[in-house]
Amino acid sequence: MQAYHADIGRTIAYGLIVGIPTAIIAGPLFALLTHKDIKLADNNPLAAQFVDSRKEGETRELPGFGITLFTILLPVILMLVGSWADLISTPKTLPNDLLRFVGTSDVALLIAVLLSFWSFGASRGFDREQIQKFCGECLAPITEITLIVGVGGGFGQVLRDSGISQQLIATASAAHLSPLLLGWFVAALIRLATGSATVAMTTACGIVALIAVSAELLVLATGCGSLILIKEYFGMTVGQTFKTWSLCETIISVMGLGLTFALATVV
Repeated sequence: MQAYHADIGRTIAYGLIVGIPTAIIAGPLFALLTHKDIKLADNNPLAAQFVDSRKEGETRELPGFGITLFTILLPVILMLVGSWADLISTPKTLPNDLLRFVGTSDVALLIAVLLSFWSFGASRGFDREQIQKFCGECLAPITEITLIVGVGGGFGQVLRDSGISQQLIATASAAHLSPLLLGWFVAALIRLATGSATVAMTTACGIVALIAVSAELLVLATGCGSLILIKEYFGMTVGQTFKTWSLCETIISVMGLGLTFALATVV
């Protein structure tokens, strides 16, 4: 969103309009059609993580559905509030500035993390040392994601500096190709080439960010393109993955693009 200079609140609102029907079709409805035909091997370490392994008589206090959902959605709620600060309070006043502050992405995520220390940690009986251990174990995956985002952004900058992105945009304009379709197509190609949705998204942003079109819709179209296909997941074979997760991702990608086009005709 930052690469496109898109409004966070509007992007989230558009994302909900596109994402909810897409999730319903690509999620439970698609699963009903495929679950009977997929059988995992008996020895599947990854699947075993989702099986209740409690001993008889042992109790485990898990967070409730409400607090779990609230903790996960809190950053989204805060960013929406920050985006709509001018509608809630008078501009350039202290309440307005505070709403904008808590609605920035970094602050919203920080507040959600701090809340999770209580909702997923202290309230479940974990002490400070255990919570610190959990945070430490999360650092390695975070650094990997940060590195991947940096690689994608750097690759996009190379394409811009070399003139490839400008040439691609000029060619697409001459062919009267929709900017939304271009963003989706570029992200999809990079996803197929690299296998990383993050690299596909960040690189495609660097290529098509100069296009004069609704930035929020362009975010959705590019994001949909970055989701297409996947080769392996959950310890399944390549064939099983193509029949399930790959097909699911492709449904999300194509249906999301179609709904984005439909939304573009309305907004």
